Amino acid sequence: MQEELTPRQIVEELDKYIIGQDDAKKNVSIALRNRWRRRHAPEEMREEIMPNNIIMIGPTGVGKTEIARRLARLADAPFIKVEASKFTEVGYVGRDVESIIRDLSDRAVNMVEDEHREDVQDRARELAEERILDELVPPAEEQQSASTTSGPGFVIHTQDDPDEADAGDAASDEHAPRERTRQKFREKIKAGELDDREIEIEVSSDPQNSMLQVFGPMGMEEMGMNLQEMLGNLDGGGQKKTRRVTVDEARELLTKEEAQKLIDSDKVQEEAIERIEQAGIVFVDEIDKVAARSSGGSGGGGGGGQSADVSRQGVQRDLLPIVEGATVNTKYGIVETDHILFIASGAFHISKPSELIPEFQGRFPIRVELNNLDEEDFYNILKQPKNALLKQYRALLASEDVDIEFTDAAVREIAHTAAEVNMEVENIGARRLHTIMTTLLEDILFEVPDEKHDDSVLVDADMVEDKLSSIAQNRDLSQYIL
Repeated sequence: MQEELTPRQIVEELDKYIIGQDDAKKNVSIALRNRWRRRHAPEEMREEIMPNNIIMIGPTGVGKTEIARRLARLADAPFIKVEASKFTEVGYVGRDVESIIRDLSDRAVNMVEDEHREDVQDRARELAEERILDELVPPAEEQQSASTTSGPGFVIHTQDDPDEADAGDAASDEHAPRERTRQKFREKIKAGELDDREIEIEVSSDPQNSMLQVFGPMGMEEMGMNLQEMLGNLDGGGQKKTRRVTVDEARELLTKEEAQKLIDSDKVQEEAIERIEQAGIVFVDEIDKVAARSSGGSGGGGGGGQSADVSRQGVQRDLLPIVEGATVNTKYGIVETDHILFIASGAFHISKPSELIPEFQGRFPIRVELNNLDEEDFYNILKQPKNALLKQYRALLASEDVDIEFTDAAVREIAHTAAEVNMEVENIGARRLHTIMTTLLEDILFEVPDEKHDDSVLVDADMVEDKLSSIAQNRDLSQYIL
């Protein structure tokens, strides 16, 4: 966990990936630091300190989701993004809002399980290699059993290996201890010398998956129980199936299986629930779409518009208990949502935050307005972040042994085109850069694998202008292409 970062340090980390939006970064950094402060507050006050949930207001593509996602990574916290418009009030067709917490619990368990699996990885690999060794050179007691039915010698599932033939001769010699032969093969397995050999192994199968598909995700949410675990226990822990694979593949399969055995699932689930309750982050997007429209708005006429407003308010009322603090049954146990951080976002082009129901507004005391991105922002977004688009395309083409470079003038022209198209067609923020870069480089990306190409490609302003100017100037064409 990295929650001991100060707000200033959190902002510095966010700056590596997100350009601008200083006010939003400042507010989320304070919210994250407050969690650390709460855990170090006097015990009698901890339960009284509620998270300051945040509403981010701004058009699409300005960094709202990215800020929340990066914040969760900094905190090493369970994170889920949901769209408010996917939920409807109870009685209408839609998703149960408690599924947000159930989905978050799945993420948390997977996160904690991965951490525990990493801790036991070395031991699991050792156990996996011992299982492979047992297939290649069965232990003495197993060999004696096999000899009664298969005659002298021991079972080896590989073929045409002189070393294996020598090993067989050595094993048949009563003066050559079997463990010496096993040690020889153990060293070969560790060194990877037998990775291409094929062996037969028994691995756990998962026959219940096909049964679970009948129920579907909604059935699982409503039942709120671990049906997979229940069905898996019917046959005493799962069935086995035999697979013929290479030693290298067997090592990977068996390491996963052994790691799973070494993990304490009860401890994982307890830790996951604790992490959800103390550090979980839920990002609710499109919250503006469940706000009631003002009477002067364009939200439909007559009873139809009134009915839609009732439905939107119903979604808010269903979400409200989860945000305020509720107890949710999940298949891993009970999760209390009191201290989960909720970050809502919306463009609020048609509606306003004040049109959310008062109770819902009260649970989001912090409001942050994100700025529209201009040409200079696009220029910086292309170049500065650690995951900048130009760096991504360099990495993609480097896999084809091609070094692509962009002149500064070319980057300026791309940024100018993005700003121009956003202004003329529809403002989709930084996402416009993705469509422009795809159009700009499509010929290069298509042709490079099939042709003898130069080791380097230079993208200059002339190339950008030649490729994009005619499209950008044609409003109808840019609407569909850019």
